Amino acid sequence: MRKFYTATLVVWMVWILFLDNNNIGVVLSNRVKMKELEKEKAILQDKIKQVVRERNEVFGNPKMLEKWAREKYYMRKPHEDVYVIVDESNQPIESRKEE
Repeated sequence: MRKFYTATLVVWMVWILFLDNNNIGVVLSNRVKMKELEKEKAILQDKIKQVVRERNEVFGNPKMLEKWAREKYYMRKPHEDVYVIVDESNQPIESRKEE
């Protein structure tokens, strides 16, 4: 009788670990995907906070709105020239991070 229970336990473990739809490989790959998605979620939440902060700063003040539109989207008034100063790598100086 003991051999029957041992054999049944071994067959059950093999079934659960390797043959079932939720086998060990699927569980491990789902954990890896979940960790990647959590990292992406954290990055996107930081970007959302930054956009909300920028939005609150800009849309509360009409002068800031004009400044933001001119700097970010290079908008200009009719008959006005806009000059963008770039560095050696052809990037606008304002977009460089402070070192």
